Amino acid sequence: MKKILVTGCNGQLGRAIRKEYASEAVEFINTDVVAGEDVVSLDITDVDAVLKLAREAKPDVIINCAAHTNVDKCEEQWELAYKINALGPRNLSIAAREVDAKIIHVSTDYVFEGNGIRPYTEFDAPNPVSAYGKTKLEGEKFVKEFAPKHFILRTAWLYGDGKNFVKTMLKLSESHDEVNVVCDQLGSPTSAVELAKVIHYLEGTENYGLFHATCEGDTNWADFTEEIFRKTGKTTKVNHVTSAQYKEMNPASADRPAYSILDNYMLRLTSDYKMADWHDALDVYLKEI
Repeated sequence: MKKILVTGCNGQLGRAIRKEYASEAVEFINTDVVAGEDVVSLDITDVDAVLKLAREAKPDVIINCAAHTNVDKCEEQWELAYKINALGPRNLSIAAREVDAKIIHVSTDYVFEGNGIRPYTEFDAPNPVSAYGKTKLEGEKFVKEFAPKHFILRTAWLYGDGKNFVKTMLKLSESHDEVNVVCDQLGSPTSAVELAKVIHYLEGTENYGLFHATCEGDTNWADFTEEIFRKTGKTTKVNHVTSAQYKEMNPASADRPAYSILDNYMLRLTSDYKMADWHDALDVYLKEI
């Protein structure tokens, strides 16, 4: 029976992955910072702890869903962000190499500066503008360096079973007649369910390397919010504000890429796999919640 070690198993993607594999005979080693029912406590920043668990469990696959994803907090907590987003993947990659496991590492569109005029491919040079993006890029480098059997998947604007932008907007709509949302940042909202599907697909191959993995199509945060409200019958008004205006209202917010649309180029080039359109993925998600 295949053994899959999942880090950050209680996060949005970790939950989606377990559901994705539900119909298969797979033994999951579920790990997170805090232990729980069927969950092993694992601090991925502790290389000795990671190696000890890998040697004992001998997983066939390691899927790293753990990350410090609070973009604003990463600015204040650089060292913690670096430990989780860079050293964590490094430690898991060392362990994967030792036990000859495949490793699937999830990265982000925020590795790009965001001044592009066309969707970024896997061959475009990263140049992150935030601590989050910089530490995630370092994590990618470590995975490439230490794990021969690696898949790195850059995704964007992820939402799923947990705290996310979609739920935040829906909650705000219950108590606000209008909301201010940035309109000059472009990207591709991506469902954790869709990302779990492509992880499952690639995991069964030896098509190793770097992949962009976002739902098809693109939008901006304000239009995305309007679509969420339209689909759920909410009447809350969406005020379109610029990043500069938002920064004035929230001075502590980190810089974010203005244009971070990803082209799933390598996925398209090396397989016939295609991710769902973001509108369709959102429909599925809203029906579930």
